Amino acid sequence: MLTLVFICLMIGVFGKLIGLAFKMTWGIAKVLFTLVFLPFVLIALTIGGLVTIALPLVVVVGIISLVCGVVRR
Repeated sequence: MLTLVFICLMIGVFGKLIGLAFKMTWGIAKVLFTLVFLPFVLIALTIGGLVTIALPLVVVVGIISLVCGVVRR
């Protein structure tokens, strides 16, 4: 009986740790895509002569950043 209680508690603890790991991974992925991937895409579009695509993309990302920043405060 004590083993069953131990197994249930162990599953609960490791389940929460796995959930935390997924949340942290998602957060790190969002930060990496925002700080690393997006600037490289914009620079590549500008160098490739696709400023007509890069400029609206920058405007849309800027508006979303402003709205999310206001909502979080």
